Amino acid sequence: MTHLLVLVLDNMEQCPNVLEAWEGAGVTGVTILESTGLNRLRKGIRDDFPLLPSLRSMLVGRETHHRTLFSVVKDDEVLERAIEATQRVVGDLSQPYTGLLFVVPVSRVLGLKRDDAPGG
Repeated sequence: MTHLLVLVLDNMEQCPNVLEAWEGAGVTGVTILESTGLNRLRKGIRDDFPLLPSLRSMLVGRETHHRTLFSVVKDDEVLERAIEATQRVVGDLSQPYTGLLFVVPVSRVLGLKRDDAPGG
Protein backbone atom coordinates (compact mmCIF):
# COMPACT_ATOMS: atom_id res chain seq x y z
CA MET A 1 0.00 0.00 0.00
CA THR A 2 1.13 3.56 -0.69
CA HIS A 3 1.29 6.06 2.19
CA LEU A 4 2.04 9.70 2.79
CA LEU A 5 4.58 9.94 5.61
CA VAL A 6 4.54 13.33 7.36
CA LEU A 7 6.84 14.51 10.14
CA VAL A 8 6.53 17.90 11.84
CA LEU A 9 9.97 18.15 13.41
CA ASP A 10 10.20 20.33 16.52
CA ASN A 11 13.98 20.71 16.49
CA MET A 12 14.91 21.88 13.01
CA GLU A 13 18.59 21.17 13.68
CA GLN A 14 17.74 17.46 13.59
CA CYS A 15 16.46 17.73 10.02
CA PRO A 16 19.70 16.62 8.29
CA ASN A 17 19.93 13.58 10.57
CA VAL A 18 16.30 12.64 9.95
CA LEU A 19 16.80 12.98 6.20
CA GLU A 20 19.85 10.74 6.37
CA ALA A 21 17.94 8.19 8.48
CA TRP A 22 14.99 8.21 6.05
CA GLU A 23 17.33 7.73 3.11
CA GLY A 24 18.96 4.81 4.92
CA ALA A 25 15.49 3.35 5.48
CA GLY A 26 14.74 3.55 1.75
CA VAL A 27 12.65 6.73 1.63
CA THR A 28 13.20 8.87 -1.46
CA GLY A 29 11.82 12.17 -2.71
CA VAL A 30 11.36 13.99 0.60
CA THR A 31 9.82 17.47 0.50
CA ILE A 32 10.74 19.89 3.30
CA LEU A 33 8.68 22.89 4.36
CA GLU A 34 9.40 25.58 6.93
CA SER A 35 6.51 25.64 9.38
CA THR A 36 5.32 27.21 12.61
CA GLY A 37 2.58 25.97 14.88
CA LEU A 38 -0.18 28.17 16.21
CA ASN A 39 0.97 27.51 19.78
CA ARG A 40 4.37 29.02 18.96
CA LEU A 41 2.72 32.06 17.41
CA ARG A 42 0.47 32.64 20.40
CA LYS A 43 3.41 32.78 22.82
CA GLY A 44 4.52 36.05 21.24
CA ILE A 45 1.07 37.59 20.72
CA ARG A 46 -0.46 40.19 23.02
CA ASP A 47 -3.84 39.39 24.57
CA ASP A 48 -5.52 42.31 22.80
CA PHE A 49 -4.72 40.98 19.30
CA PRO A 50 -7.48 39.23 17.37
CA LEU A 51 -7.01 35.44 17.10
CA LEU A 52 -5.70 35.64 13.53
CA PRO A 53 -4.92 39.29 12.80
CA SER A 54 -2.75 38.65 9.76
CA LEU A 55 -0.56 35.60 9.84
CA ARG A 56 1.65 37.15 7.19
CA SER A 57 2.31 40.25 9.30
CA MET A 58 2.94 38.14 12.40
CA LEU A 59 5.42 35.92 10.57
CA VAL A 60 7.44 38.72 9.00
CA GLY A 61 10.76 38.85 10.79
CA ARG A 62 10.04 35.76 12.90
CA GLU A 63 12.27 32.73 12.82
CA THR A 64 10.56 29.53 11.75
CA HIS A 65 10.65 26.90 14.48
CA HIS A 66 9.77 23.66 12.71
CA ARG A 67 10.46 21.65 9.60
CA THR A 68 7.70 19.59 8.04
CA LEU A 69 8.94 16.66 5.99
CA PHE A 70 6.77 14.50 3.80
CA SER A 71 7.22 11.71 1.31
CA VAL A 72 5.10 9.22 -0.60
CA VAL A 73 6.22 5.77 0.49
CA LYS A 74 5.15 2.79 -1.61
CA ASP A 75 6.43 -0.01 0.62
CA ASP A 76 5.14 -0.92 4.11
CA GLU A 77 8.57 -2.17 5.23
CA VAL A 78 10.23 1.09 4.18
CA LEU A 79 7.52 2.98 6.07
CA GLU A 80 8.14 1.04 9.28
CA ARG A 81 11.93 1.44 8.96
CA ALA A 82 11.48 5.21 8.45
CA ILE A 83 9.30 5.51 11.56
CA GLU A 84 11.82 3.58 13.65
CA ALA A 85 14.71 5.61 12.21
CA THR A 86 12.88 8.85 13.01
CA GLN A 87 12.52 7.91 16.66
CA ARG A 88 16.19 6.89 16.85
CA VAL A 89 17.09 10.43 15.77
CA VAL A 90 14.51 12.58 17.59
CA GLY A 91 13.62 10.30 20.49
CA ASP A 92 10.26 8.97 21.62
CA LEU A 93 7.62 10.95 19.74
CA SER A 94 5.22 10.61 22.66
CA GLN A 95 7.49 13.00 24.58
CA PRO A 96 7.02 16.78 24.32
CA TYR A 97 9.13 18.88 21.95
CA THR A 98 10.12 16.00 19.68
CA GLY A 99 7.66 16.23 16.82
CA LEU A 100 4.52 14.83 15.31
CA LEU A 101 4.56 11.97 12.83
CA PHE A 102 1.52 10.69 10.98
CA VAL A 103 0.80 8.42 8.05
CA VAL A 104 -2.07 8.79 5.59
CA PRO A 105 -3.08 6.16 3.04
CA VAL A 106 -2.73 7.37 -0.54
CA SER A 107 -5.23 6.07 -3.06
CA ARG A 108 -3.72 7.68 -6.14
CA VAL A 109 -0.39 9.25 -7.12
CA LEU A 110 0.45 11.12 -10.30
CA GLY A 111 3.95 12.25 -11.18
CA LEU A 112 5.79 9.88 -8.87
CA LYS A 113 8.90 8.51 -10.53
CA ARG A 114 8.31 4.85 -11.33
CA ASP A 115 11.09 2.28 -10.96
CA ASP A 116 10.38 0.85 -14.42
CA ALA A 117 10.27 4.25 -16.18
CA PRO A 118 13.07 5.13 -18.62
CA GLY A 119 15.95 6.62 -16.68
CA GLY A 120 14.58 5.42 -13.34
